[in-house]
Amino acid sequence: MKSITVVIPAFNEEKAIQATVKAVQKLDYISEILVVDDGSTDETAALAEQAGARVLKLRPNRGKGGAMNAALQYIDTDIVAFIDADLGGCAEQVGLILKPIINEEADLAIAAFPPAQKKGGFGLVKNTARRAIKKAGQIEVISPLSGQRAMTRKVLMAVTPFREAYGVELGMTLRALQKGFKLVEVPTTMTHNETGRDLKGFMHRGRQFIDVIKVIIAESGGKKQ
Repeated sequence: MKSITVVIPAFNEEKAIQATVKAVQKLDYISEILVVDDGSTDETAALAEQAGARVLKLRPNRGKGGAMNAALQYIDTDIVAFIDADLGGCAEQVGLILKPIINEEADLAIAAFPPAQKKGGFGLVKNTARRAIKKAGQIEVISPLSGQRAMTRKVLMAVTPFREAYGVELGMTLRALQKGFKLVEVPTTMTHNETGRDLKGFMHRGRQFIDVIKVIIAESGGKKQ
């Protein structure tokens, strides 16, 4: 059986982290669960440890990409999955994206989410990312920015270090496709916190859009998609 690490970057996720860890623990073939506490000011780290996860504590906050990069030196398994800390009970569905990797049907698997439960943005960021992915690998995806991903160690080594901003997922995908790895998107019913059509939500998507554009330019050698 292949060894598997599930990495969970977390920042102030005390409300969800134990449920997320315990959901992953239901998969008895997981070798290790590594929670990267990214400078949390709440009880995220302590609660993750109580739930049975190995915890890497970072100070100060590095952002999601930085937290993922910090985890790299602690990963020595055949397969690695990255999932968001706020998934809660549906984190057990990481098994769905691990399956094609374990069965050697794909090199990188991404979880596709169902339609959002509340109105968010107008699709600009996601559609921009989708076009970049289609150009890089002639593949249509539903959730181009999904943070739920499983991959072989070979892919991990090929796509790291990760970009340390909102473009971390897109940069990973583009690098993998450009290097000839097989990508699949797996339907799930996963849910997590969603941003709405308020000032905070639009600010978040604005920063996300800028980072996505930066990634597209950088990964295409300076040429816009």
